[in-house]
Amino acid sequence: MASIFSRIVAGEIPSWKVAEDENYYAFLDINPLAEGHTLVIPKKEVDYIFDLDDETYAGLWQFAARVAKAVRAAVPCKRVGVAVLGMEVPHAHIHLVPLQTEGDMDFRKEKKQLSPERFAAIATAISEAFNQ
Repeated sequence: MASIFSRIVAGEIPSWKVAEDENYYAFLDINPLAEGHTLVIPKKEVDYIFDLDDETYAGLWQFAARVAKAVRAAVPCKRVGVAVLGMEVPHAHIHLVPLQTEGDMDFRKEKKQLSPERFAAIATAISEAFNQ
């Protein structure tokens, strides 16, 4: 059965897409630690990031770097933190989290509640920065 992320890529489940190319997809986390918290995935469904082939692995990080620059341009923050946990969805993914402090990267803290309008505005701002 396809992972929820594969179903998002296929358009079966809606997402707040911020960037996409032929191999990778980036979208807002619906349970964000901070406004602009973005997930970056390979379209190829592989559970564990270190099981990706070398080309896909390198490409994922290059794509994530481009997305992180767009996040930083669109969302006021000091840095964009990076995490690879991979415990909650069996599909390799990178978390990009806008940070003001190191404590902003604590996945145990309460998640932000955003309106659909706010998600849409953030996704549009990141997407526009990505495409510049």
